[in-house]
Amino acid sequence: MEKAIAGTKQEKRIMHYSSNQKILLVGEGNFSFASCLAKVFGSAKNMVATSLESRESVLAQYSDAAPRNLRKLGNMGCVILHEVDVHTMGKHPRLIDQQLFDRIVFNFPHAGFVFMESKKKKTKYFMESNKRQIKLHQDLVRRFFASACEMLKESGEVHVTHKTSHPFNAWEIVKLAGEAGLHLVEEASFSREDYPGYINKRGSGKKCNRTFPVGQCSTYKFAKLPLFEFSFTTLKIM
Repeated sequence: MEKAIAGTKQEKRIMHYSSNQKILLVGEGNFSFASCLAKVFGSAKNMVATSLESRESVLAQYSDAAPRNLRKLGNMGCVILHEVDVHTMGKHPRLIDQQLFDRIVFNFPHAGFVFMESKKKKTKYFMESNKRQIKLHQDLVRRFFASACEMLKESGEVHVTHKTSHPFNAWEIVKLAGEAGLHLVEEASFSREDYPGYINKRGSGKKCNRTFPVGQCSTYKFAKLPLFEFSFTTLKIM
């Protein structure tokens, strides 16, 4: 009996995440969030961490931290994938072979900016409150939910950490999740201090390696709707 207990791995947790969960992290910047979880778990064998950018781009853009984080994650058994588009991630050759996930996590999704040319022929970008800019973000999140839903265990959850102040609340991510057959389980207040070592990054443009104030934000937890309820909700949306 003592031998059996000694051979059992003790569950380790940080906030909403457990070493017993199979976790997919998407949209990683310098991979500091994945590194934070791995440090707490003592292993990263239960994790798949992905970036939209190529490995070369990640190493160049986040040269102060990404090389260290990627090396650490690789040594701890994490599956690291680059050039993973959340719109089509379910068809990625390395993700097709993966089992379904307990948690799929997207922290601070951002679709980049819509650029325009001013009268002085200077390139500018739309503000976050611009309707075209919001629509771009909504399309990103909507298609992420659709992909994530197909990769999620029946008892699993999709987590999106997102600012709750204006204009970010105009994205209506709860409504977007509903369109994909997901319902809100909980809206939990988010604090970066709860994840030691995690540094959120802008992720695009010349200032991609800079952090930004998260302000008021939450981690939205979504789960699958029962099939009948999803069908009924879809009919109402249509």
